[in-house]
Amino acid sequence: MAEESDQERTEAPSPQRLEKAREEGQVPQSRELATFVVLMTGGAALWMMASQLGRSLSGIVRGGLSFEAAVARDSSVAWSRLSSQFTDAALILAPFLLLVALAALAAPLLLRGWLFSTKAIMPDFKRLNPLSGLKRIVSSQGLVELVKSLAKVGLLGGVAAWLIWSNLDAIFSLGLESQARAVAHMGDLIGRVVLLLSGAMIFIVVLDLPYQLWSYTHKLKMTKDQLRQEAKESEGDPHLKARIRAQQREMARRRMMSEIPTADVVVTNPTHYAVALKYAEGKMGAPRVVAKGTDAVAAKIRELAAEHRVPLLEAPPLARALYRHTDLGDEIPATLYAAVAEVLAYVFQLRRFRETGGAYPNPPVALPVPPELDPLQAADTGVRA
Repeated sequence: MAEESDQERTEAPSPQRLEKAREEGQVPQSRELATFVVLMTGGAALWMMASQLGRSLSGIVRGGLSFEAAVARDSSVAWSRLSSQFTDAALILAPFLLLVALAALAAPLLLRGWLFSTKAIMPDFKRLNPLSGLKRIVSSQGLVELVKSLAKVGLLGGVAAWLIWSNLDAIFSLGLESQARAVAHMGDLIGRVVLLLSGAMIFIVVLDLPYQLWSYTHKLKMTKDQLRQEAKESEGDPHLKARIRAQQREMARRRMMSEIPTADVVVTNPTHYAVALKYAEGKMGAPRVVAKGTDAVAAKIRELAAEHRVPLLEAPPLARALYRHTDLGDEIPATLYAAVAEVLAYVFQLRRFRETGGAYPNPPVALPVPPELDPLQAADTGVRA
C-alpha cells in the first residue's frame, strides 16, 4: 500500500517541475481569454473607426469602379491604379489591424506572460498516432472542449439573434439613407454587434479560466517518489553530502592542528577544553583563536602543544569562555582582554626564563573572567550564557 501511495500523483508540482514545463512550452493557456481580448479590442476599434473606415473604403471602391479609357488601353496603367488602391486600403486598415495585432500579443500577458520555446514547435511523431488522437477526443479534456464549444455556439448565437432582431428597423432603414450615411450607419451597427458579441464571451472566459489553471496544475502533479528523486538531483545525495561534510571537517581539523606549533599558549580546562591563542604585535588588533576543541580533540591539541613546547596553562573559566564565545580565526572578545593579557604576560615571562634563566614565573590565578561568559558559572547562577 505504501508503494502504491508513493506512485500516485498527489503532490503539487515543485518549482523545478514548473520551470521545466515552461521551458518545454507547457504553460496554462486559455484560448477563450485570448479570443475575448482580440474580439473586444477589434469590436471597440471597429465601433470607433467605423464611420471613417466606411467613407475611406467606399471612396476606394468608387474610384475602382469608375471607367477610364487609359486604364482600358494600357494594362500597366491598370496595374498601377490597382496597386495604388491596394496601398491606400492597407494604410486605411493599418490602425485597426495594428490594434488587433497588439491585442493578440498582449493577451498572453494576462495569464502566463510571453514564452518563446523551440521545444514546443519540434516535430513529435507521437501526435500522428490515431489512437492517441482518439484518446484525446474521448478524454475528459475533449468532453470539456465539446461542452465549451456548444456553450459558445448557444450563447453567441442567441446574443446575435437578439441583436439582429432588436436592430431590424435600423437595418431595413439603411436602404432609405444616402450612400455616405448608410455606409457610416452600417459600420456603426457592425461595430456595436461585434462589441456586444465579444462582451458576451466574458461568461465563457470566467468559467474557462479557473478550469484551465486547475487542469494545468493537475497534469503536472507529482508522486512522492518523484519529489524525493528531484530533491536528490537538486540538492545531491544525502549520503554523498554527509561524506563531503565529513571530509571538510577533517580538512579543517588538519588545518587547525597545523596552527598549534605557531601558537603562543594553549589554555585548558584542564581535560575537557583546550583553546590555542596566538598574538603578533603590530599585525593583530587582539589575540586570535587558532585552535580549539573538547575531549579527544582537546587531548590532541595538548599533545601537539607539548610536542612543540607551546606553553599550557590551566585556566578552566577562561578556557570555557573562549571555547563558547569565539570561532576559529576570531579575535577574543573585548571583555576577555584583561584575562588574556595576564596569560600573555605569563607566557612572555616564561619565554624569558627559558632563554636567560632566573626565577620561574608564577602562573596567573583567579583570572578576571566575567561570570556571564563562563557557561558553567552562568548555568549555576541562572544567567544565560
